[in-house]
Amino acid sequence: MHTGSRSPARAGGLYVATLLFVVFSALPFYVMLITSFKTQGDIFSPAANPFWFSAPPTLANIKLLFFQTQFVQWLINTVWVGLAVVVITLALSVPAAYGLARIAGGWGETLGIGIFLSYLVPPTLLFIPFSKVIAFLGLQNSLWALIVAYPTFTVPFCTWLLMGFFKGIPRDIEEQAMIDGHNRFSAFIHVVLPLALPGLMTVVVFAFTLSTSEFIYALAFVTHTADKTISIAVPTELIRGDVYHWGPLLAGALIASIPIAVLYTFFIDQLVAGLTSVARN
Repeated sequence: MHTGSRSPARAGGLYVATLLFVVFSALPFYVMLITSFKTQGDIFSPAANPFWFSAPPTLANIKLLFFQTQFVQWLINTVWVGLAVVVITLALSVPAAYGLARIAGGWGETLGIGIFLSYLVPPTLLFIPFSKVIAFLGLQNSLWALIVAYPTFTVPFCTWLLMGFFKGIPRDIEEQAMIDGHNRFSAFIHVVLPLALPGLMTVVVFAFTLSTSEFIYALAFVTHTADKTISIAVPTELIRGDVYHWGPLLAGALIASIPIAVLYTFFIDQLVAGLTSVARN
């Protein structure tokens, strides 16, 4: 009787905690949405309600963002860099992870840990020497500087991540495929990769989100306005001196966050499956 009376209380406490977490997580996006349609007077007035409209909504912030800045070009730059980094990351990390997990033998695990540890080096320690490399390659003020730099910290983590996936796929499946007439490469393409799809999707989501939200390298390597990505263009181009254009600034941040939110919404199952698979292995 005592246990039964406690169960609804526990459920109610869980629901309250979940509701508080949802409100806490959604509040920044709500504030960005509201501020995007506020007038300048409504934004800066101390008497205005920060969580609702004290003056009629306006589209002036959206018009300024799209017609008086290069926001569309910044979006294109961000998507281009993200997709290029994803392709490079997959092209390098997939064969590296498979080789370490299947072919390298006992030292593959040690080498895989070493590769992962290189990911833990803070980017703030690397962007200064990396700027020398970018200058030597002649890639200053170019999106190619970011495309070259970002795989240096997406590939190590994704290689370690995919190693766990490939280890979780039984070798018997590949051996059976080779008995049926496939060589190792063909068995890898037709048998192993489909089974490792959750891991591949995890790599795609990780590499894309990291490369589209990274700030330090983008700030150090790109200064031309037309070549900037969203992560640096919004805060640097919409904050001019001590003037903060809060309406366009938060509108740009909100619009840039929508594709990432959609990406996580559609692939959250694969992402969770990928990370939990690595933890099991």
